[in-house]
Amino acid sequence: MPLASTGELVTRAAAARSAVAAFNVITLEHIEAVIAGAETVGSPVVLQVSENAVKFRYGRLLPLARAAVAAAERAAVPVALHLDHVQSDDLLRQAPGAGFSSVMYDAARLPYADNLASTRAAADWAHAQGLWIEAELGQIGGKTGQDGWGRTARPPLDAHAPGARTDPGRARDFVAGTGVDALAVAIGSVHAMTTRTAVLDLALLKRLSAALTVPLVLHGSSGVPDDGLVAAVGGGIAKVNVGTALNSAMTGAIRAYLAAHPEAVDSRKYLSVGREAMAQEVRRIIGVLSRSPA
Repeated sequence: MPLASTGELVTRAAAARSAVAAFNVITLEHIEAVIAGAETVGSPVVLQVSENAVKFRYGRLLPLARAAVAAAERAAVPVALHLDHVQSDDLLRQAPGAGFSSVMYDAARLPYADNLASTRAAADWAHAQGLWIEAELGQIGGKTGQDGWGRTARPPLDAHAPGARTDPGRARDFVAGTGVDALAVAIGSVHAMTTRTAVLDLALLKRLSAALTVPLVLHGSSGVPDDGLVAAVGGGIAKVNVGTALNSAMTGAIRAYLAAHPEAVDSRKYLSVGREAMAQEVRRIIGVLSRSPA
């Protein structure tokens, strides 16, 4: 089917007090696994390509993007493409021609005034191209990399440090001042967690949901226990980003396969095992997000 629009999927989820799952992909196996998992449960899904994934692919966006587009157009469920954690203006400007309907412009590590100004400029450009745009306020943490503008960025705060969490009043002003379509909020999750021990500040989420009219996004969801994800969706999160959980599933399955088959050299043997493990994790997470809060 034709590519879906991230904005439409997220807006529809927000109106229904549900959430769409958005999975970060790095390889073709990731893409195939996410779509296979979503098809099994009949759920729409978002494929996300991060700036770090583009750097891994020798700095070239199109090879992975074109693979994602080709797979999405043959999927039995709606699939949208999202360019994630963009700091480079050059990469941002490649999004419309590569099949992406949305971008997450990441200036969150800059001082507030610089974050607002840079995001405002990015949002103006994105909207002129028909792109839906997400931004971040607060410091979710867990990501590494240099400031995409060549400026010295603030070091990331711990997720529980004073000043790391998203302030509802400032968030309201930020959304009004930038014109973004969705906001990733810092409420206790952390990027790249390999343990599911993050504790979300649900009281803060309630205040943010009341203060804002745009959909809210949860980053660092791999580290959040199932009950926390269910509560987050019930509290107003409409897009849930997942990356590390897929990588953990793939790596664990491949590691186990190679330990049991030390003679293996055909990469199809262990990659197929890794792909299926990721598909199972996709099915599991989508199932969790569809649960009603207790």
